[in-house]
Amino acid sequence: MLLASLAIAQVPIADAGEAEDARIGINRLNLGWLSRSDQERVLGEIAANGVTHARLSLSRPVDKSIDALEIANRLGIRILLEVQLTNKSYFSETARPRTGFGRIWDIQRLSDLDLDLYRTGLREALRRIDALGIRLEAIEPGNEINLSAYNGDLLVFPRPGDRTPRGIADLVDRAAFERGLDKYLEAVKITREEVGGTVHSRDAAIVSAGLSDLTADEADKRGMERLDPGEVIALLRERGVDSLVDAYGIHVYPGQKPASVLADRVKGLLDFCQPSDTGKPCWVTEWGIANTARACPVDDRRREGAVRAMRAAFEQLMAAGRLTAAFYYDWDTEPSYSLWRCGRLSPAGAIAIKPAGTEASGANAPMFHRAPAAGETRMSP
Repeated sequence: MLLASLAIAQVPIADAGEAEDARIGINRLNLGWLSRSDQERVLGEIAANGVTHARLSLSRPVDKSIDALEIANRLGIRILLEVQLTNKSYFSETARPRTGFGRIWDIQRLSDLDLDLYRTGLREALRRIDALGIRLEAIEPGNEINLSAYNGDLLVFPRPGDRTPRGIADLVDRAAFERGLDKYLEAVKITREEVGGTVHSRDAAIVSAGLSDLTADEADKRGMERLDPGEVIALLRERGVDSLVDAYGIHVYPGQKPASVLADRVKGLLDFCQPSDTGKPCWVTEWGIANTARACPVDDRRREGAVRAMRAAFEQLMAAGRLTAAFYYDWDTEPSYSLWRCGRLSPAGAIAIKPAGTEASGANAPMFHRAPAAGETRMSP
């Protein structure tokens, strides 16, 4: 097990008290799967509708992922870069993914991550990004490492419906999961060192992998191992993560509920997020409210209220210094969650991406720019 005495790079961890105003942004992952012209179109739509921050991914194909970063940077979009640790380039040829039994993708085990391959791949990508004059505002190594969908050290069961683990002691292979956490801490250390060696991004914030908020009951239905975010943050803190990161990443998908229930859900889920003088603040690197309607023009009335309540809860946490950023998932790829509907930003989308402390109406409202909607499917590892 790694200890808090881990060596760190010479670049100091950012003081949240010196940070700029709260960041409100959007997710648009796997732009590397699109042609250059489609990347220009999608990112142009995002920028034209007033989005100033975006969570983008460094995934295969890396060349095209970097093309998208260059376009976003040129458009003035500030970038949170999610580094997909499931990239097979970071694993030896002998490493075999854990099966998802056809219900979810087969995924590599975090404990099999080859740290030398990770350092080599990340260093090369960051040098190319730096040579293009791109500044990364933040970098987030990994995604939902507390859920079997993105961490092969957690199991997918052959049949859904049985009771799944409620804590680390119940995991089928606790030792493998803990080895994976040890590898993860080393990967975060490497990330800080390599980012610190850049010219344009050396002051980028390091955000720990956004953790899934999937409930135990939902995990039972899906037949997937997962752990509560608070438990995983505690395990990472025992290993010294606070010496390596500027903030904790967390994901929030609460469903459409009354405003008071949504507020309580957010407050409970983010209870480990603290101001910088007492702990670490959080970045909500994904959040979303579903709208399953497909007809045009979109009827977004039910989602509007839930999105407004979520933004109110986030802004209370931001005012307290416990939350630094919130990135909605997603722009145009997820049929139920996307904000770009019927060739325009939906009404709920205007509320989701409005700058912190403003109203989504009048002079501060994002403009609704029409363009063809993108048609590819959501992200995968």
